[in-house]
Amino acid sequence: MTLRISEIFYSLQGEGRLAGVPSVFIRLAGCDLRCLWCDTPYALRAEQGQALSLEQIMDQISAFDCSHIVVTGGEPLLAPELPTLLQELKNRNKHITLETSATQYRPVIADLVSISPKLAHSIPHTGPYAEFAPIHKTRRLNLEAIQHFMDHHDYQFKFVVGSRADLEEVDQILAKLRNVNRDRIMLMPQARTRQQHRTAGPLVAQLCLEKDFRYCPRLHVELWGNRRGK
Repeated sequence: MTLRISEIFYSLQGEGRLAGVPSVFIRLAGCDLRCLWCDTPYALRAEQGQALSLEQIMDQISAFDCSHIVVTGGEPLLAPELPTLLQELKNRNKHITLETSATQYRPVIADLVSISPKLAHSIPHTGPYAEFAPIHKTRRLNLEAIQHFMDHHDYQFKFVVGSRADLEEVDQILAKLRNVNRDRIMLMPQARTRQQHRTAGPLVAQLCLEKDFRYCPRLHVELWGNRRGK
C-alpha cells in the first residue's frame, strides 16, 4: 500500500484551537477543489506527490519526537488509504488532526476534524484554475458531509474570510446545520503573505467581535510567510 505524499515536515500548528502546538504535518497530494486563492498549488494533483509506503511514512514521522500529527492536503479524504494511515497513527498513540474541506464524508479516526468549508469567494472565476470554476462551484459545499463530521467527531470550523460580505454566507451555512457549537467557529484572514495577513487581520477580528466568533490567526503566515514546509 502506498499513499501519494506531497510533503512531511515538522512545524508549529498555525491555525485553529491548537495553534502553536509543535506538530508533524503529513500533506497528501490530490484535491477535488481549485480555490482561487489556494496557497498549496503543489498539492493539487495526486500525481505530483511521491508514492510512499505506510512504513516509509512512519519512518519519517518517527524522526521527530512529537505526539501531534496533522493530516492535511490537498484533500486527504480523496485517498482510499487514508483510514489505514490514521489507524496506524492512532496505534502509535498520536493525537490526530484531520484537515478537510468536507466535500465528502468517510468514517475516520481523528481526535479533531478541522473543517474548512469553502465560501463563494473561493470559486476560480479567473486565473489558472478558471476552467474548473463550474466543478468547484458544485463541489465546494456538502452540508450532509459536514453534519456527519459534526455528529461523530470533535470538530472546529475555520472559515477563510476576505470581506464583511462573506459573513452572510457563513451565517447561511451555519443556519442549515444542526447543533452548532459557536465556540468552535473561527474566522481567519484570507492571506498568503505577512502583509496580507496584517492588513486583513484587524477587519476579521472586528467581525469576530460583532458575531461572537473566535478569531483564528494564521501563525505560520505571520512567522514564515507562505514558505513551503512551514
